[in-house]
Amino acid sequence: MGETEKLEKAPKQSWFTGLSAEFKKIVWPDKQSLVRQTTAVIAVSVVLGLVIALLDYIIQYGVDFLVGLSF
Repeated sequence: MGETEKLEKAPKQSWFTGLSAEFKKIVWPDKQSLVRQTTAVIAVSVVLGLVIALLDYIIQYGVDFLVGLSF
């Protein structure tokens, strides 16, 4: 069997220090940018929802038409 080395866990303090250092590297968006991006996401979601609803209505109409064709 393969031998594995027993690694010691990093102390909690250094983990939190590293985490804090990583959070300081994050570039947070300003309020204006955040509002623009949120508005864009909501607008695209609404438009896509309307397109899907329209396609659903058209497909449902087609299926109902085909089912109604009894021979």
